[in-house]
Amino acid sequence: MKRLILNLCVLTGLLCGAVNEAAEKAKVVFISGKPSHGRLAHEHRAGNMLLAKALNESDLSVEAVVLKDVGYPKDESVLDDASTIVIFCTGHGGHVLNPKLKEFDALMKKGKGVVMIHWATEAIKGDPGNKFLEWMGGFCDLHWSVNPHWVPNFKPQKHEIWNGVKPYSVNDEWYYHMRFVEGLKGVTPILTDLPPAKTLRRKDGARSGNPAVRKAVANGESQHVAWAYERADGGRGFGFTGGHVHMNWQNDDNRKLMLNAILWTAKVKIPKDGVSSKTPTKEDMHSNLD
Repeated sequence: MKRLILNLCVLTGLLCGAVNEAAEKAKVVFISGKPSHGRLAHEHRAGNMLLAKALNESDLSVEAVVLKDVGYPKDESVLDDASTIVIFCTGHGGHVLNPKLKEFDALMKKGKGVVMIHWATEAIKGDPGNKFLEWMGGFCDLHWSVNPHWVPNFKPQKHEIWNGVKPYSVNDEWYYHMRFVEGLKGVTPILTDLPPAKTLRRKDGARSGNPAVRKAVANGESQHVAWAYERADGGRGFGFTGGHVHMNWQNDDNRKLMLNAILWTAKVKIPKDGVSSKTPTKEDMHSNLD
């Protein structure tokens, strides 16, 4: 009888431990936009699935969920217990958050994190743009920001998102000259470099150039293409303007930086060497494409 009681106590302890461990995991919800470009570009769902798989295989205190819905979830309750929300979608007029600003703002006011990838950083001026500033400290603004393809040289910045990440370069459509909160208050540049003049060879246009960006580059002002933001309400945001080129998730440093950033917005401690993940194979990269 004593042995039976002892075994039951041990089993109860193990079960309680497993329940507590599951409860302590930070939930990361990935929202994917509808298809917008050709093969291997703007692969919203496939990119989200690669990142979510890496997080779930990391043995860290995180549970990543890629929503089956395309666009904002039909069952919005799935976001209630999220620690952070990752959004990879069409931007500006097609952004998934445009009709849900009020609802998403309520989530942000609860201190939840947010990550926006590539075109998802582009907002309409007015209420959407103002909310993006509140949530993640910056956004891509038409007739101010530009979207050239170029190869920056990224060097480590003083932030834990850079844990385990080595200096790296990838050719992508890195938006720059973003619209930030005044004085960059609460913003820490994560990926930054001075774009070459050839990135402004196009005529002035909504995304191609304007006098302000030309002056900034001519003056040698480094441009921040990814940034971390600490909100006054305690929440965290991360903007990442790369992501046009799907195959760039195969770059270990590019992928690690993003995984680290997701953890940071979820307030999960980032390992000293960053989030470890297997380099996706060619088969992995060509799976789940739009």
